[in-house]
Amino acid sequence: MRALLVVNPVATTTSVRTREVLTHALASDLKLEVAATEHRGHARELARRAAEEESADVVIALGGDGTANEVVNGLLHHGPELDRLPRLAVLPGGSTNVFARALGLPNDAVEATGALLDALHNGSERTIGLGLASGTPDSRDAEVPRRWFTFCAGLGFDAGVVGRVERERERGKRSTHALYVRQALRTFVRHPHGERGPITLLRPGQDPVRELVLGIVCNTAPWTYLGNKPVYAAPRASFDTALDVMAISKMSSAGMTRYVTQLLRSSPERGPQGKHVVSLHDETEFTLQSQVPLPFQLDGDHLGVRTSVTFTGVRRALRVIV
Repeated sequence: MRALLVVNPVATTTSVRTREVLTHALASDLKLEVAATEHRGHARELARRAAEEESADVVIALGGDGTANEVVNGLLHHGPELDRLPRLAVLPGGSTNVFARALGLPNDAVEATGALLDALHNGSERTIGLGLASGTPDSRDAEVPRRWFTFCAGLGFDAGVVGRVERERERGKRSTHALYVRQALRTFVRHPHGERGPITLLRPGQDPVRELVLGIVCNTAPWTYLGNKPVYAAPRASFDTALDVMAISKMSSAGMTRYVTQLLRSSPERGPQGKHVVSLHDETEFTLQSQVPLPFQLDGDHLGVRTSVTFTGVRRALRVIV
């Protein structure tokens, strides 16, 4: 089997020695080509080339969620074509690895490589749905390129936290769970409290849901991890359905404490609840529209600010080795 291994050489939790061991193990069973990323967007370019040239049967992403997202977007540059596109495999190398763990892989690159080789030997794969974020027609963001995401997107507060974390990483800080918690607290302190939220949720044939403070879109559960603890913003979200939404319409100090507590205690059966929480399941198409530009993130990657994003849940978008 022909395989392209796309390696992020600065991934948080893998060393040069670990990557050499993984490469040797994969090369013993596969006709392996290895490509290390050199800049942001490079993984996307490599995966797109493999898909267009039909030079690989499987593309393996070794890195964090950002690397996996780039590879997915490269494979799906021309849209889902299940019978033609290479299959995807992911090996965890980042700090959180939500996508890999949501697929059921061990959160250790060596163990995950063993699981991947077993899956290849057994012909084990599944077809998963993905989310697609696009610029909304007739909005100021209409020309923003569309982008696929594997596990989550966010407009507002959570995306602001991601942006602050990325700025800290650019200053040399390590991406840790403690860093996320600190930046969440700092974002909340600077967040205007008691005001009406600027976000409106629009769905075809449904009444608008107005005055939202934040909107979290989930393609699977859990939403994220704090260490080894899964956190469920939308517990019913699944790779086998369309998209779920968890939105909040008020962000007071008491409310923030309540929602954080609910998230920390969340489970596959129960997520955040309350009169200011909006929960939607299996939504195929909807738009989050803001009166002011707000931070926006996909799969933990801060993408600047947006005023309107249209989301589509695409079932059976990509084949994955698991």
